[in-house]
Amino acid sequence: MTRLRRTLLAGVILLALLALAALVSTAFGAVPLSFRQVADGLTGGPDAFIVRQYRLPRVLVSITAGAALGVAGVFLQAAMRNPLASPDVVGFSKGGGVGAMAAVIFTPPAAQVWTVPLGVLAGTTLTAGALLLITRRFGGGVTALVLVGAALAALAGALVEYLLVRRPQSADQAMVWLAGSVYGSDGADVVTLLAWLAVCLPLTVLATLSVDIAGFGDDSVVSLGRHPARVRAVLVVAAVLLTAGAVTSVGSIGFLGLLAPHIARFAVGSRGTHLVPAAALTGALVLCLADFAGRVVALPNEIPAGIVAVVVGGPYLLFLLVRENVVRENGKHA
Repeated sequence: MTRLRRTLLAGVILLALLALAALVSTAFGAVPLSFRQVADGLTGGPDAFIVRQYRLPRVLVSITAGAALGVAGVFLQAAMRNPLASPDVVGFSKGGGVGAMAAVIFTPPAAQVWTVPLGVLAGTTLTAGALLLITRRFGGGVTALVLVGAALAALAGALVEYLLVRRPQSADQAMVWLAGSVYGSDGADVVTLLAWLAVCLPLTVLATLSVDIAGFGDDSVVSLGRHPARVRAVLVVAAVLLTAGAVTSVGSIGFLGLLAPHIARFAVGSRGTHLVPAAALTGALVLCLADFAGRVVALPNEIPAGIVAVVVGGPYLLFLLVRENVVRENGKHA
Protein backbone atom coordinates (compact mmCIF):
# COMPACT_ATOMS: atom_id res chain seq x y z
CA MET A 1 0.00 0.00 0.00
CA THR A 2 1.40 3.39 -1.01
CA ARG A 3 1.84 6.13 1.58
CA LEU A 4 -0.90 8.25 0.00
CA ARG A 5 -3.43 5.39 0.05
CA ARG A 6 -2.47 4.59 3.63
CA THR A 7 -3.01 8.22 4.61
CA LEU A 8 -6.38 8.40 2.84
CA LEU A 9 -7.53 5.15 4.46
CA ALA A 10 -6.44 6.36 7.90
CA GLY A 11 -8.20 9.67 7.30
CA VAL A 12 -11.45 7.98 6.31
CA ILE A 13 -11.30 5.70 9.38
CA LEU A 14 -10.58 8.62 11.72
CA LEU A 15 -13.40 10.68 10.20
CA ALA A 16 -15.83 7.78 10.56
CA LEU A 17 -14.80 7.21 14.18
CA LEU A 18 -15.10 10.94 14.92
CA ALA A 19 -18.58 11.11 13.39
CA LEU A 20 -19.66 8.06 15.41
CA ALA A 21 -18.17 9.50 18.61
CA ALA A 22 -19.94 12.83 18.02
CA LEU A 23 -23.26 11.09 17.43
CA VAL A 24 -22.95 8.86 20.50
CA SER A 25 -21.81 11.79 22.66
CA THR A 26 -24.80 13.83 21.53
CA ALA A 27 -27.23 10.98 22.23
CA PHE A 28 -26.11 9.71 25.62
CA GLY A 29 -25.84 11.47 28.96
CA ALA A 30 -27.93 12.09 32.05
CA VAL A 31 -30.97 12.01 29.73
CA PRO A 32 -30.39 9.30 27.10
CA LEU A 33 -31.78 9.96 23.63
CA SER A 34 -32.25 7.71 20.64
CA PHE A 35 -30.53 8.61 17.38
CA ARG A 36 -33.94 9.52 15.95
CA GLN A 37 -34.54 11.89 18.87
CA VAL A 38 -31.14 13.47 18.19
CA ALA A 39 -32.06 13.99 14.53
CA ASP A 40 -35.43 15.46 15.51
CA GLY A 41 -33.74 17.67 18.09
CA LEU A 42 -31.40 19.09 15.46
CA THR A 43 -34.40 20.19 13.40
CA GLY A 44 -36.35 21.70 16.30
CA GLY A 45 -38.11 18.67 17.76
CA PRO A 46 -39.11 18.11 21.41
CA ASP A 47 -35.52 17.51 22.50
CA ALA A 48 -34.09 20.53 20.68
CA PHE A 49 -33.03 22.26 23.90
CA ILE A 50 -30.94 19.30 25.10
CA VAL A 51 -29.42 18.66 21.68
CA ARG A 52 -28.85 22.17 20.33
CA GLN A 53 -28.26 24.17 23.48
CA TYR A 54 -26.37 21.70 25.63
CA ARG A 55 -24.85 18.66 23.93
CA LEU A 56 -24.08 19.76 20.37
CA PRO A 57 -22.04 22.87 21.37
CA ARG A 58 -20.14 20.73 23.85
CA VAL A 59 -19.31 18.15 21.17
CA LEU A 60 -18.26 20.81 18.66
CA VAL A 61 -16.03 22.59 21.17
CA SER A 62 -14.36 19.33 22.18
CA ILE A 63 -13.73 18.47 18.52
CA THR A 64 -12.28 21.85 17.55
CA ALA A 65 -10.20 22.29 20.72
CA GLY A 66 -8.90 18.72 20.48
CA ALA A 67 -7.90 19.29 16.87
CA ALA A 68 -6.07 22.50 17.79
CA LEU A 69 -4.13 20.82 20.60
CA GLY A 70 -3.24 17.85 18.40
CA VAL A 71 -1.79 20.11 15.71
CA ALA A 72 0.01 22.25 18.30
CA GLY A 73 1.66 19.08 19.59
CA VAL A 74 2.93 18.21 16.11
CA PHE A 75 4.43 21.67 15.68
CA LEU A 76 6.19 21.61 19.05
CA GLN A 77 7.58 18.12 18.54
CA ALA A 78 8.92 19.21 15.15
CA ALA A 79 10.39 22.46 16.51
CA MET A 80 12.12 20.70 19.40
CA ARG A 81 12.86 17.44 17.56
CA ASN A 82 11.58 15.77 20.69
CA PRO A 83 8.70 13.24 20.72
CA LEU A 84 7.83 14.22 24.31
CA ALA A 85 7.17 17.90 23.56
CA SER A 86 3.60 19.18 23.90
CA PRO A 87 1.85 22.43 24.91
CA ASP A 88 1.57 21.39 28.56
CA VAL A 89 5.10 19.96 28.82
CA VAL A 90 6.78 23.20 27.64
CA GLY A 91 4.53 25.44 29.71
CA PHE A 92 2.14 26.97 27.17
CA SER A 93 -0.97 25.51 28.80
CA LYS A 94 0.28 26.41 32.27
CA GLY A 95 1.20 29.91 31.09
CA GLY A 96 -2.35 30.31 29.84
CA GLY A 97 -3.54 29.06 33.22
CA VAL A 98 -1.57 31.79 34.97
CA GLY A 99 -3.20 34.41 32.74
CA ALA A 100 -6.67 32.98 33.34
CA MET A 101 -6.15 32.81 37.10
CA ALA A 102 -4.92 36.40 37.18
CA ALA A 103 -8.02 37.48 35.24
CA VAL A 104 -10.32 35.62 37.65
CA ILE A 105 -8.64 37.15 40.70
CA PHE A 106 -8.04 40.73 39.58
CA THR A 107 -11.04 41.53 37.34
CA PRO A 108 -14.76 41.76 38.21
CA PRO A 109 -16.95 38.74 37.34
CA ALA A 110 -18.95 40.70 34.76
CA ALA A 111 -15.80 41.41 32.75
CA GLN A 112 -14.36 37.91 32.88
CA VAL A 113 -16.07 36.82 29.68
CA TRP A 114 -13.42 39.01 27.98
CA THR A 115 -10.59 39.17 30.48
CA VAL A 116 -10.15 35.40 30.87
CA PRO A 117 -9.56 34.78 27.12
CA LEU A 118 -7.26 37.79 27.00
CA GLY A 119 -5.43 36.50 30.06
CA VAL A 120 -4.96 33.08 28.45
CA LEU A 121 -3.64 34.65 25.25
CA ALA A 122 -1.31 36.92 27.22
CA GLY A 123 -0.06 34.04 29.37
CA THR A 124 0.68 31.72 26.45
CA THR A 125 2.24 34.54 24.42
CA LEU A 126 4.51 35.67 27.26
CA THR A 127 5.56 32.07 27.90
CA ALA A 128 6.40 31.55 24.24
CA GLY A 129 8.20 34.90 24.04
CA ALA A 130 10.30 34.01 27.06
CA LEU A 131 10.99 30.59 25.54
CA LEU A 132 12.24 32.04 22.26
CA LEU A 133 14.23 34.90 23.81
CA ILE A 134 15.97 32.80 26.46
CA THR A 135 16.68 30.04 23.95
CA ARG A 136 18.21 32.58 21.60
CA ARG A 137 20.56 33.72 24.37
CA PHE A 138 21.78 30.12 24.61
CA GLY A 139 22.38 29.81 20.88
CA GLY A 140 18.91 28.86 19.67
CA GLY A 141 19.58 25.11 19.67
CA VAL A 142 17.05 22.34 20.15
CA THR A 143 18.47 21.24 23.52
CA ALA A 144 18.16 24.75 24.93
CA LEU A 145 14.59 24.97 23.61
CA VAL A 146 13.59 21.78 25.44
CA LEU A 147 15.30 22.66 28.72
CA VAL A 148 14.01 26.23 28.82
CA GLY A 149 10.50 24.99 28.01
CA ALA A 150 10.57 22.55 30.91
CA ALA A 151 11.82 25.28 33.26
CA LEU A 152 9.07 27.68 32.17
CA ALA A 153 6.45 24.96 32.68
CA ALA A 154 7.64 24.48 36.26
CA LEU A 155 7.66 28.25 36.87
CA ALA A 156 4.14 28.68 35.48
CA GLY A 157 2.90 25.81 37.63
CA ALA A 158 4.37 27.49 40.70
CA LEU A 159 2.67 30.79 39.82
CA VAL A 160 -0.69 29.02 39.50
CA GLU A 161 -0.22 27.49 42.95
CA TYR A 162 0.67 30.91 44.38
CA LEU A 163 -2.45 32.50 42.91
CA LEU A 164 -4.61 29.69 44.31
CA VAL A 165 -3.13 30.24 47.77
CA ARG A 166 -3.62 33.99 47.50
CA ARG A 167 -7.28 33.68 46.46
CA PRO A 168 -8.63 30.40 47.91
CA GLN A 169 -12.24 31.47 47.39
CA SER A 170 -11.64 31.11 43.64
CA ALA A 171 -10.12 27.66 44.03
CA ASP A 172 -13.21 25.63 43.06
CA GLN A 173 -13.75 27.52 39.82
CA ALA A 174 -10.05 27.53 39.05
CA MET A 175 -9.50 23.83 39.69
CA VAL A 176 -12.25 22.79 37.27
CA TRP A 177 -10.75 25.07 34.62
CA LEU A 178 -7.19 23.91 35.29
CA ALA A 179 -8.27 20.27 35.11
CA GLY A 180 -9.77 20.93 31.69
CA SER A 181 -13.51 20.69 31.07
CA VAL A 182 -15.98 21.24 28.25
CA TYR A 183 -18.82 21.76 30.74
CA GLY A 184 -20.95 24.82 30.04
CA SER A 185 -19.87 25.29 26.42
CA ASP A 186 -22.45 27.07 24.27
CA GLY A 187 -22.93 28.26 20.72
CA ALA A 188 -20.94 31.43 21.35
CA ASP A 189 -17.94 29.35 22.41
CA VAL A 190 -18.17 27.34 19.18
CA VAL A 191 -18.30 30.45 17.01
CA THR A 192 -15.48 32.17 18.90
CA LEU A 193 -13.17 29.16 18.72
CA LEU A 194 -13.86 28.54 15.02
CA ALA A 195 -13.25 32.23 14.25
CA TRP A 196 -9.94 32.13 16.14
CA LEU A 197 -8.81 29.00 14.31
CA ALA A 198 -9.78 30.61 10.98
CA VAL A 199 -7.53 33.57 11.82
CA CYS A 200 -4.72 31.12 12.67
CA LEU A 201 -5.19 29.11 9.46
CA PRO A 202 -2.60 30.89 7.24
CA LEU A 203 0.14 30.51 9.84
CA THR A 204 -0.95 26.93 10.49
CA VAL A 205 -0.53 26.10 6.79
CA LEU A 206 2.91 27.75 6.75
CA ALA A 207 3.93 25.81 9.86
CA THR A 208 2.65 22.56 8.33
CA LEU A 209 4.96 23.08 5.36
CA SER A 210 7.85 23.62 7.82
CA VAL A 211 7.35 20.39 9.79
CA ASP A 212 9.49 18.23 7.49
CA ILE A 213 12.25 20.84 7.19
CA ALA A 214 12.46 21.24 10.96
CA GLY A 215 13.23 17.54 11.29
CA PHE A 216 16.56 17.96 9.52
CA GLY A 217 19.72 19.07 11.27
CA ASP A 218 20.47 22.79 11.33
CA ASP A 219 23.17 22.44 8.66
CA SER A 220 20.71 20.73 6.33
CA VAL A 221 18.12 23.44 6.96
CA VAL A 222 20.69 26.12 6.08
CA SER A 223 21.63 24.23 2.90
CA LEU A 224 17.96 24.41 1.88
CA GLY A 225 18.09 28.20 2.17
CA ARG A 226 16.13 28.43 5.41
CA HIS A 227 17.12 29.86 8.79
CA PRO A 228 16.77 27.15 11.49
CA ALA A 229 15.76 29.55 14.28
CA ARG A 230 13.10 31.16 12.08
CA VAL A 231 11.68 27.78 11.10
CA ARG A 232 11.39 26.85 14.76
CA ALA A 233 9.89 30.25 15.58
CA VAL A 234 7.11 29.78 13.01
CA LEU A 235 6.27 26.38 14.48
CA VAL A 236 6.32 27.66 18.06
CA VAL A 237 4.19 30.75 17.32
CA ALA A 238 1.61 28.64 15.47
CA ALA A 239 1.52 26.22 18.42
CA VAL A 240 1.05 29.14 20.83
CA LEU A 241 -1.92 30.56 18.94
CA LEU A 242 -3.62 27.17 18.58
CA THR A 243 -3.01 26.37 22.25
CA ALA A 244 -4.37 29.75 23.36
CA GLY A 245 -7.63 29.19 21.49
CA ALA A 246 -8.06 25.68 22.86
CA VAL A 247 -7.12 26.53 26.44
CA THR A 248 -9.50 29.50 26.46
CA SER A 249 -12.36 27.19 25.51
CA VAL A 250 -11.67 24.01 27.48
CA GLY A 251 -9.02 24.86 30.05
CA SER A 252 -5.74 23.06 30.50
CA ILE A 253 -6.07 19.62 28.89
CA GLY A 254 -2.95 17.63 29.73
CA PHE A 255 -1.22 15.11 27.46
CA LEU A 256 -3.57 15.55 24.48
CA GLY A 257 -0.91 17.45 22.54
CA LEU A 258 1.47 14.59 23.31
CA LEU A 259 -0.87 11.69 22.61
CA ALA A 260 -2.51 12.78 19.34
CA PRO A 261 0.69 13.28 17.27
CA HIS A 262 2.02 9.85 18.24
CA ILE A 263 -1.18 8.05 17.30
CA ALA A 264 -1.33 10.01 14.04
CA ARG A 265 2.32 9.29 13.27
CA PHE A 266 1.69 5.59 13.76
CA ALA A 267 -1.27 5.78 11.36
CA VAL A 268 0.09 7.92 8.51
CA GLY A 269 3.83 8.35 9.00
CA SER A 270 5.81 11.49 9.70
CA ARG A 271 5.36 13.57 6.53
CA GLY A 272 4.04 16.94 7.67
CA THR A 273 1.22 17.34 5.15
CA HIS A 274 -0.12 13.94 6.17
CA LEU A 275 0.67 14.12 9.87
CA VAL A 276 -0.97 17.46 10.69
CA PRO A 277 -4.49 16.60 9.41
CA ALA A 278 -4.27 13.16 11.02
CA ALA A 279 -3.21 14.69 14.35
CA ALA A 280 -6.12 17.15 14.13
CA LEU A 281 -8.60 14.30 13.62
CA THR A 282 -6.96 12.23 16.36
CA GLY A 283 -6.98 15.08 18.87
CA ALA A 284 -10.62 15.82 18.07
CA LEU A 285 -11.55 12.15 18.51
CA VAL A 286 -9.65 11.73 21.78
CA LEU A 287 -11.11 14.85 23.43
CA CYS A 288 -14.63 14.05 22.23
CA LEU A 289 -14.34 10.55 23.72
CA ALA A 290 -12.75 11.91 26.91
CA ASP A 291 -15.61 14.34 27.42
CA PHE A 292 -18.18 11.61 26.72
CA ALA A 293 -16.51 9.22 29.16
CA GLY A 294 -16.34 11.92 31.82
CA ARG A 295 -20.07 12.57 31.45
CA VAL A 296 -21.33 8.99 31.61
CA VAL A 297 -18.89 7.11 33.85
CA ALA A 298 -19.97 8.73 37.13
CA LEU A 299 -23.58 9.79 36.50
CA PRO A 300 -25.12 12.02 37.76
CA ASN A 301 -21.74 13.64 38.44
CA GLU A 302 -19.13 14.55 35.83
CA ILE A 303 -15.41 13.95 35.57
CA PRO A 304 -13.57 16.78 33.75
CA ALA A 305 -12.35 15.71 30.32
CA GLY A 306 -8.83 16.79 31.24
CA ILE A 307 -8.69 14.21 34.03
CA VAL A 308 -9.80 11.46 31.64
CA ALA A 309 -7.14 12.58 29.15
CA VAL A 310 -4.47 12.42 31.85
CA VAL A 311 -5.59 8.92 32.86
CA VAL A 312 -4.96 7.85 29.25
CA GLY A 313 -1.97 10.07 28.50
CA GLY A 314 0.01 9.45 31.71
CA PRO A 315 0.55 5.72 31.13
CA TYR A 316 1.28 6.43 27.47
CA LEU A 317 4.02 8.88 28.46
CA LEU A 318 5.55 6.20 30.69
CA PHE A 319 5.36 3.77 27.78
CA LEU A 320 7.23 6.23 25.54
CA LEU A 321 9.94 6.73 28.14
CA VAL A 322 10.38 2.97 28.63
CA ARG A 323 10.45 2.35 24.89
CA GLU A 324 13.03 5.09 24.35
CA ASN A 325 15.19 3.61 27.11
CA VAL A 326 14.93 0.13 25.55
CA VAL A 327 15.91 1.49 22.14
CA ARG A 328 18.87 3.32 23.68
CA GLU A 329 20.04 0.19 25.51
CA ASN A 330 19.70 -1.94 22.38
CA GLY A 331 21.74 0.64 20.48
CA LYS A 332 24.54 0.40 23.02
CA HIS A 333 24.70 -3.39 22.73
CA ALA A 334 24.41 -3.49 18.94
